[in-house]
Amino acid sequence: MRSVVFAIILIVIAMVTGALVAHSSPVRMLLYLGLLVIFLVTFMKTEWGLYILIFSMLLSPEIVVGDTARSMLSRGVTLRLEDLLLVVIGLSWLARNAVLKDIGLFLKTPLNKPIFAHVVACVLATGFAVLAGRVELKTGALYVLKYFEYFIVFFMMVNHVRNRAQVKRFVLFLFLTAFIVAVIGMFQIPSGERISAPFEGPVGEPNTLGGYLLFIGMTAAGMAIKIKDARMRLLLLFFILCLVPPFFFTQSRSSYLALIPACISLAFMTERRVVILGLVSVAMILSPLYLPSIVKQRILYTFNQAQEPDQMIIGDLRLDTSTSARLQSWKDVLRDFQKHPFLGHGVTGYAFVDAQFPRVLAETGLLGLFAFFYLLYSVFRLALHQLRDTEEPYCRGLITGFIAGFVGLMVHAIGVNTFIIVRIMEPFWFFVGIITVLPMLKQEEPAPAPAPIPRGRQILAAARWVPVRPRLS
Repeated sequence: MRSVVFAIILIVIAMVTGALVAHSSPVRMLLYLGLLVIFLVTFMKTEWGLYILIFSMLLSPEIVVGDTARSMLSRGVTLRLEDLLLVVIGLSWLARNAVLKDIGLFLKTPLNKPIFAHVVACVLATGFAVLAGRVELKTGALYVLKYFEYFIVFFMMVNHVRNRAQVKRFVLFLFLTAFIVAVIGMFQIPSGERISAPFEGPVGEPNTLGGYLLFIGMTAAGMAIKIKDARMRLLLLFFILCLVPPFFFTQSRSSYLALIPACISLAFMTERRVVILGLVSVAMILSPLYLPSIVKQRILYTFNQAQEPDQMIIGDLRLDTSTSARLQSWKDVLRDFQKHPFLGHGVTGYAFVDAQFPRVLAETGLLGLFAFFYLLYSVFRLALHQLRDTEEPYCRGLITGFIAGFVGLMVHAIGVNTFIIVRIMEPFWFFVGIITVLPMLKQEEPAPAPAPIPRGRQILAAARWVPVRPRLS
């Protein structure tokens, strides 16, 4: 049966390839062939596809491969190479599951219901907006798909990870990618411009790079604090030091702000919290002495920009135009969401808002905002459960750093659309998937069971969400 399925797949691939050769330019043909190779590699070995995905997170060029027509609010959607890579790898994984049937499709985890609720809220809000004429169908549908593409990463990780050796390999490749990004960022510093992720084209996204470096750096910091191996700790500290210069030279004030609660959260989860809190406080007090002048100027620019139209004045403070625009967008959303309070204006049905929480409220209403907070709460609660149930220093460090980074991202989202930026969410959901299965990997260490328990139920049981009893043979 499997040989017949493989033969059919090869015939379909040959037909599609022939059609592409006849109707595509050489550049597009190379792109399609590359995606086909990645599809086949992932089909044969899922772990290889995940490694490709890790390196593509910030090291793939943002080549525009498609663009919808602009909607009424000038919210066209652009498809980039990294979007295609994630979709192709995800489809290959689904095809492998369908053909080989070696693992389940969507295993039961504590996050399935929150993810489903979030998806349903966005689909309902956008569907009603399309019927009301506020959203163009194609643009809205593509944006909704882009919102959810990173959930593929989570389910691939939960399905694929089987042992701690795999976890350590994935973490190593995630950190290696961040190290390469940091080195490339250091080479951008002499230009005097705000640095951004590699291969972003003429318009970079420093806030994206800042959020990414913050999250990865805090994860590494948590591991450095908990791990007992002195050599590994030194390597992690060196890695963190390499992330610091590009982080500050992004000049991302949202990232600077997010760093403070992230460090405080990390300190509270350590045994020497008083010492670390003291060090963090001293570092903040002395920061004017050691921070680069361009960083200090960027922070002070918030309050000393020359007088411009549309600046917001709060008491004796006059805020710069960028900060004022973000605060104004919050006010506008709180006013306009009342027109459609329950389901919002639909995804792409409202003007662009560069802040996560008001954007969710504007686009999906109170229902979508509740579902979104439910998802964030569930991730946070799951991480805390796993931290309490894990004793191994490596795993505790990983979870501790993740929680600190997660706190930082939630603050980062006040001024950035953090939780829909693929370049931040891909590594985020990689780590969520790893954390979800960690207790199950602990249970898989030598201890014969009366009978195998389904993998999805093991995950739920390890997280102490449902009781599980071994089935008697």
